[in-house]
Amino acid sequence: MKPLRSLRLSLRFIIPLVVALTLLAFAVVPLVEKLSLRWFVRDLDIRSRMIASSMREPLEEFLATENRAKIRALFLRAAQDERLLAIGYCDEDGKLVYRTPNFPAARACPPPHPSLRESTIVSNLPQGAVHISAHALFLEGKLSGWLVLVHDMSFVEHRSAETRKYIIALFAALGVVISLITVFVAHLSWRGWMEGVRAMLRGEGILRPFGQQHVPDPELQPLVGDLRALLRSMDVERRFTDDSTITWSPDSLRSLLHKQLAGERIIVVSNREPYIHLKKEDRIEVNRPASGLVTAVEPVMRACSGTWIAHGSGSADRETVDRHDRVAVPPDHPEYRLRRIWLTTEEENGYYYGFANEGLWPLCHIAHVRPIFRTSDWQSYVAINQRFADAVVREADSDDPVVLVQDYHFALLPGMVRAALPKATIITFWHIPWPNPESFGICPWREELLRGMLGSTILGFHTPFHCKNFLETVDRYLETRIEHESSTISRRGNLTLVESYPISIQWPPAWEKNLPSVEQCRSEVRAALGLPVHHRIGIGVDRQDYTKGILERFRAVEKMLELHPELVGNFTLIQIAAPTRSALEDYQTFEAQVRNLAIRINQRFSRGNWQPICLKVEHHEPEQVNRYYRAADVCVVTSLHDGMNLVAKEFVAAREDERGVLVLSQFTGAAHELHESLIVNPYHIEQTADAIHRALTMPEEEQRERMHSMRMLVRDFNVYRWAGRMLLDAARIRQREKLAARIGERS
Repeated sequence: MKPLRSLRLSLRFIIPLVVALTLLAFAVVPLVEKLSLRWFVRDLDIRSRMIASSMREPLEEFLATENRAKIRALFLRAAQDERLLAIGYCDEDGKLVYRTPNFPAARACPPPHPSLRESTIVSNLPQGAVHISAHALFLEGKLSGWLVLVHDMSFVEHRSAETRKYIIALFAALGVVISLITVFVAHLSWRGWMEGVRAMLRGEGILRPFGQQHVPDPELQPLVGDLRALLRSMDVERRFTDDSTITWSPDSLRSLLHKQLAGERIIVVSNREPYIHLKKEDRIEVNRPASGLVTAVEPVMRACSGTWIAHGSGSADRETVDRHDRVAVPPDHPEYRLRRIWLTTEEENGYYYGFANEGLWPLCHIAHVRPIFRTSDWQSYVAINQRFADAVVREADSDDPVVLVQDYHFALLPGMVRAALPKATIITFWHIPWPNPESFGICPWREELLRGMLGSTILGFHTPFHCKNFLETVDRYLETRIEHESSTISRRGNLTLVESYPISIQWPPAWEKNLPSVEQCRSEVRAALGLPVHHRIGIGVDRQDYTKGILERFRAVEKMLELHPELVGNFTLIQIAAPTRSALEDYQTFEAQVRNLAIRINQRFSRGNWQPICLKVEHHEPEQVNRYYRAADVCVVTSLHDGMNLVAKEFVAAREDERGVLVLSQFTGAAHELHESLIVNPYHIEQTADAIHRALTMPEEEQRERMHSMRMLVRDFNVYRWAGRMLLDAARIRQREKLAARIGERS
């Protein structure tokens, strides 16, 4: 059956090929004849000039003496050339004076332009096509007449007929040869072709097993680049189509999962949990951590349902879970499950504080803090990644779940899940920057981390620049096949798509209808801080981390007050600095630096009860933070190196009054999107100070224009689009894999 099927498929290819070659031959023949005629005319032009040049001197001499006998002899001698049909001489009035016997009677002297020294025409006479050229002759510097040369062109038709036969014969032979090769290849390598097609559908290189190796299949290898480019362009076009037709919301995300992923439940893996249960005297409180990751992913889980696997770190977390370590969240309206993983203090110190935050965090951030790597920390990191991977396998309700792995805490987990669930669709999103290959080479376990990450189906970063860094890092340290056109990496039969997915926030914000008006928030915040009604306020919201540029922000405020003393007593920067990783020495040192700098600046500029910097080192719930956003005249984001920084987008979303100005570091991913903010280099203290002053003095109309534009972008490019883009790409990859599997069954 398979040989017959390949023969039928071959004939389906051969018959159209023969027809196409026949039509092509008939289209090519007239073109070749036209080109041939042009070449022959050009050759006759050159030939005529040569003959005229050789005859000009003696002819002019004979014309001067009016020696008719010698002129006729000269013409007859030249006309002995087999292609030169006739020669004539016309005087300056166009009268034919001398000619050879064969000069066409039907043809008088050609009418050349007086300013031309020669002219050429091709004419059809009773005896056939002829080439007629006229060349000017001069006596004593004056035009005396024209030498007319007539060439026979009958040979052109004979040669064109021969050429026509050769072309038709060539195309016929070509059709036979291609047909034979097609049938031969179809019979000998049908299975190889099908393997190649399946590989191309998966987006891989065209690979054929060869012992324990994989080598390129030479039959299809030339098509790989073109096919990948085609698939890539199709995906880009689909993205534009989706963005223009889909309004991204919880409902559209649920609909997408139902249509594209058959209603799959999502498994999210992160270190930080979205809800923390804490003991407060005789009661249990629920807090949401100050985390950009939680801010982004939690609305997606509400829309999609599923299971979120995270480290249970709250003092009352164990008391609130069931016997399977699960709890339904959110507490007031459960929409998905939280599965908690328990860590000992030693494990947390090694995996989280040690390898992840003393090693990978400073390694990926250019923040002038040297990374520290210890073997014991690495061992804890491996063990905890395996524990989370085992939890994913247990929580999966099929052999091909959709898993969203979040951030640098789980670089090894994709490979571990892939080993246990080969059909799983694993989407890993790296929320922090990815360094250049030289910086990443500092890590002693760089190859192990990269191999673990390449267990992902899709690997997402915030910006194309981070994607480029990752591709170059893999190229430097691992043996893989990298296709830059399609942004894919193939390793041992596994394919990973490396793509940028700029993360965002929920739109509209969940608290939008519950918060007081902007004016009320402004009045309440000023009253709480004892500030006058028209006092100007700036806001900074960060975890107290050395990558956030808090020290640089304070120094910029100090410089602004120096340069603009009229703002002394009229401006306050409220800095919300949530404590984080306080067990680490670098963070303890940084917290002390922040406090000391705030104290010094306040002592220098304070007047009465007023201080320029209000430092709040404590956790704030999202609703509280948004009150400050709405009350502020300017939000200052001065990260020294960041993945996205969602504070910038949260501030924009909070301002439905379209007031307020965003001062934004150029080293954030948000700076690539929020172009209407005031972009600064946070290392340049004077530039940042000038930007804050410009924000405080910006006219309301300009504020509205800038804020309106940014709000439209955050609205359209919200967190549901971020998740939807990844899930759509995952769905298309799954569809291609299923199609490849069906082709394999039929072949």
